[in-house]
Amino acid sequence: MAAVVLAATRLLRGSGSWGRSRLRFGAPAYRQFSSGGAYPSVPLSSPLPGVPKPVFATVDGQEKFETRVTTLENGLRVASQNKFGQFCTVGILINSGSRYEAKYLSGIAHFLEKLAFSSTDRFDSKDEILLTLEKHGGICDCQTSRDTTMYAVSADSKGLDTVVGLLADVVLHPRLTDEEIELTRMAVRFELEDLGMRPDPEPLLTEMIHEAAYRENTVGLHRFCPTENIAKIDRSVLHSYLRNYYTPDRMVLAGVGVGHEQLVECARKYLLGARPAWGGGAAAHADASVAQYTGGIAKLERDMSSVSLGPTPFPELTHIMIGLESCSFLEGDFLPFAVLNMMMGGGGSFSAGGPGKGMFTRLYLNVLNRHHWMYNATSYHHSYEDTGLLCIHASADPRQVREMVEIITREFVLMAGTVDVVELERAKTQLMSMLMMNLEARPVIFEDVGRQVLATRSRKLPHELCALIRFNAYSMGKWVESVWPGVVLCVERHQLQQRCPGGLWQVSVASCAVKPEDIKRVASAMLRRKPAVAALGDLSDLPAYEHVQAALANKDGRLPRTYRLFR
Repeated sequence: MAAVVLAATRLLRGSGSWGRSRLRFGAPAYRQFSSGGAYPSVPLSSPLPGVPKPVFATVDGQEKFETRVTTLENGLRVASQNKFGQFCTVGILINSGSRYEAKYLSGIAHFLEKLAFSSTDRFDSKDEILLTLEKHGGICDCQTSRDTTMYAVSADSKGLDTVVGLLADVVLHPRLTDEEIELTRMAVRFELEDLGMRPDPEPLLTEMIHEAAYRENTVGLHRFCPTENIAKIDRSVLHSYLRNYYTPDRMVLAGVGVGHEQLVECARKYLLGARPAWGGGAAAHADASVAQYTGGIAKLERDMSSVSLGPTPFPELTHIMIGLESCSFLEGDFLPFAVLNMMMGGGGSFSAGGPGKGMFTRLYLNVLNRHHWMYNATSYHHSYEDTGLLCIHASADPRQVREMVEIITREFVLMAGTVDVVELERAKTQLMSMLMMNLEARPVIFEDVGRQVLATRSRKLPHELCALIRFNAYSMGKWVESVWPGVVLCVERHQLQQRCPGGLWQVSVASCAVKPEDIKRVASAMLRRKPAVAALGDLSDLPAYEHVQAALANKDGRLPRTYRLFR
């Protein structure tokens, strides 16, 4: 015991070998970390003196951002975008969706989304498909929207042939067995029930605002399968729809991170001359209807007091969405509307703040920051190939619905007023930042390539879009030089130019830059149309549709005054 005490005493006193080594090396040295004191007068935007200039890898020509498109003999388009890396994203996009169901039962596209990647002629079950993809580290997904159906796979680039063959089989040769259709009916019922119980009403409100804006036509048709149609959709109904809309001329095989020639070769192998499970032949009843904006109101009275129970229950709210027709993504005013949507911005009443959170957008400054009882005010822009819809979603206590509607109509009217240059530049910068940041992800690039080629048979590149959004000779010249080596800004001609093997590639930027008068012009034209209104929750104090229409036609956006003899 005495020996243990003696050893502990020596250790605490620093004696022994440890103590001698401490005396030998002296006091421990402290490392001096840089806190900017070494270069007090050098701003963060300038390089530090004495530090060598970094050398970045460059790519010759347009290979860095070129999107190549090839059309096969059967009308199928093959599009690819080069992106370095081990993995690729490949998929088939089809010009089909709920907007084409006017002559069919509503909900077919919803069913096909749930049936995707089930058994096919080559694969006996979904498990076999997933096991095949796992060999190449792959995952799969299917998404449907109002105008597009997308089957996509992300996997190792070495398995491209297997992936394209699998996609072709999934799209053209699904078995659609009775068991799979019955399981899909259960999945659709569950999703519809979940949609009605979600604390977040945005998906349901989006469905309602489209129903109000485009009454019983094209993008106003139900995206989710109505309950009464679940039992009616069977294999024959699905085959009838597939025969008309799953044709090669309505498809795009898109790939990101793959060689174009290799992708075209796989397309010829698996998609050229393939006979689908529902039989061949040209589409006989493909719907080519153009969207007809009608305006109107869609209301759903619902008790929202028990939406989210628990230790901190969500308050009972009434949700209102007001929309006006904008333009299609093929029109020249699409970018001014996109900038206007960013300028309105908004979000929930709680935000962590920080750069890029939109805290200086109009719906934050004019609505959420001034009216503490507003729980949400958010701007949305839905755009299609023949129409568009700019909406504002707001939430508040049911007793303050009338005041909330008036605040939103006032913001709509102010869109056509004076546009501050600073807020416009901020909105354009935020739009470009969001565009470039999203396009860093391979799946997002894939969807962008596929959707643009499907709609326009070509792709507008990101730097072209940024040039169309904002043109500033000095800052843009520096930006172009740093981001795209070899591309030069010609200030005299207001063009981006690059020497290519086929000649001089150039795109004009000055005439299309978004200016304050563009925002005022598109907003004024939008306000001349009838509004679309969607309302969910306790609607006892909801103003009449005619009053909302009158407020939007008013120069101050105020609702007509109402008087009651008895309260």
